[in-house]
Amino acid sequence: MSTPSDPLVSTAWLAEHLDAPDVRVVDASWHMPAAQRDPGAEFLKVHIPGAVFFDIDDISDETSDLPHMIPTAAKFASRVKKLGLGDGSRIVVYDSLGILPAARAWWHFRAMGHEDVVVLDGGLPKWIAEGRPVEDGPASPQERHFTPRWQADIYRSLEQMRGIVDSGKEQVIDARAAGRFEGRDPEPRAGLRGGHMPGARNIPLSALLAADQTMLPPDQLKTVFEKAGVDIDKPIVSTCGSGITASVVALALARLGKPRSAVYDGSWTEWGGLADVPVATGPAT
Repeated sequence: MSTPSDPLVSTAWLAEHLDAPDVRVVDASWHMPAAQRDPGAEFLKVHIPGAVFFDIDDISDETSDLPHMIPTAAKFASRVKKLGLGDGSRIVVYDSLGILPAARAWWHFRAMGHEDVVVLDGGLPKWIAEGRPVEDGPASPQERHFTPRWQADIYRSLEQMRGIVDSGKEQVIDARAAGRFEGRDPEPRAGLRGGHMPGARNIPLSALLAADQTMLPPDQLKTVFEKAGVDIDKPIVSTCGSGITASVVALALARLGKPRSAVYDGSWTEWGGLADVPVATGPAT
């Protein structure tokens, strides 16, 4: 079985390869606290056969006061090997929204050096809508060894972002909705300033997805980036509220053959909560 070159796979592809010995299916569902949904409990009620649950909030940096920041390589390896996700695994990640937290888990694996990972286009909603098989109950994976290999080039820290905003050496794409980007709408997390990083371009999540929550095809994605004034052939770092939607931007760029774009891990939850960083309001200029 060959690994798809596209970072997304269709429900038909997964159905065909679901029983392949090296394929591992991962449910990375997550919801904003205001949604009052428990993705772990939902997993126990329904998931794709053979899937394991990747808890974005648990597999994170417990020393940070920011939500679901990427953990150390040692912690990541310890957690995922217990999920049966290891060297040689062909990992397919999905979520219960379509494409959102699955992209974050995809970025986590790639940041840890595991390139054989893809996202299920349309996620669990599309899978269920097509009448494909599901199961319930807890997962029972067999532990596998995972060798982390940190990929610093696709990660950006606060200090790196300070330098990028000052120098303009990388294009910054903010995936929040336009109202939040421009500072017109309040942030869902208390205590954050409104607006965006000076020089950033705005490509909301909704611009990357079709009505059925699948990702747009490459030709349409290219148009979205062009209209936003982004040159995909030059360095790009994406940001959003807490690093989840930013990962969807990275996934879209990978679909366009640009797999090494970076994600600002702290995103606006970090930047917007600081008093000593610059903030712009209004449309991108």
